[in-house]
Amino acid sequence: MVLAVVGAALLVAAGVVAAFTLGGSGARPPGHGAAAAIGAVSSSGPVTATPAASASSPASSPAPRPAASHHDPLGSPAASYVSTRNGVVTAAVYDLRTGQTWQLGRGQPQDEASVVKLDVLETLLAERGRSGTGLSSGDRSLAGQMIEDSDNDAATSLWDEVGGASGIRSFNTSAGLADTVPSSCVDCPGFPWPGWGLTTTTPADQLTLLRTLVEPNSLLTSAERSYALSLMENVTPDQRWGVTGGVPAQVTVALKNGWLPLNSANDNWQINSVGWISGSGRDYLIAVLSTGDPTEQYGIDTIDQLAAMVWNAMA
Repeated sequence: MVLAVVGAALLVAAGVVAAFTLGGSGARPPGHGAAAAIGAVSSSGPVTATPAASASSPASSPAPRPAASHHDPLGSPAASYVSTRNGVVTAAVYDLRTGQTWQLGRGQPQDEASVVKLDVLETLLAERGRSGTGLSSGDRSLAGQMIEDSDNDAATSLWDEVGGASGIRSFNTSAGLADTVPSSCVDCPGFPWPGWGLTTTTPADQLTLLRTLVEPNSLLTSAERSYALSLMENVTPDQRWGVTGGVPAQVTVALKNGWLPLNSANDNWQINSVGWISGSGRDYLIAVLSTGDPTEQYGIDTIDQLAAMVWNAMA
């Protein structure tokens, strides 16, 4: 079963229906792989693309910086496309070759849904690494179910194991996340789904989490990063949409997705996709959060098209 989660502002009013899932994957340790608050949604609000200087998180070693810079993949064409779509879309891209970061939109943090499972996995690996115990066979089984299948029960078990919101918050502080707020409840009053999905985040913070997997750092070893990526690159096939848009089959794609209805009428959806794309002369991280989509497929189509535009622009 896959998590359905709703924005905190709709906990009482929204009747959440359907099951939904999220996939994830991405990183490159040595030898691994090839190379607006929810509910306050505008119907078609324009957004602007804003390039920003890349800053390494406290846990990350700076990546090599080639002299040549890249043009903005979230520039005018992407902004123009997003402005024609219903809902609110925010996105960010990080070029691992140049160290440049670009952003699209400046909305409020949005609910993560099962995208938070990536945070749970990284927190688990970091905690086990500090203790020197490593993952037990039970941990590995739960982690596989949580990431590859987006299983909610497995995620709840591991959320509890890492210390819930306090454990996630501690790891996020060490990793350099600035705007991610872990949910304070798992059994939330008036909310029928695991409350950890109400954790809120931004595309920029999702890039920071992904960088902790794809770049050497003090929080996760190469072996831990390779393990996480091996799970995330093997999510169930029907979850491999979103940041895969326009990407050829031979290119490495590591992703985590999320989709959820925000009301009982199923005409207000949040759709998220984050991941790592590497191959055919590209090597970048991308995170897209979208809310206010009239249908699930509409939101998926929006991210698919935006991701395809980014893929082409990153050539």
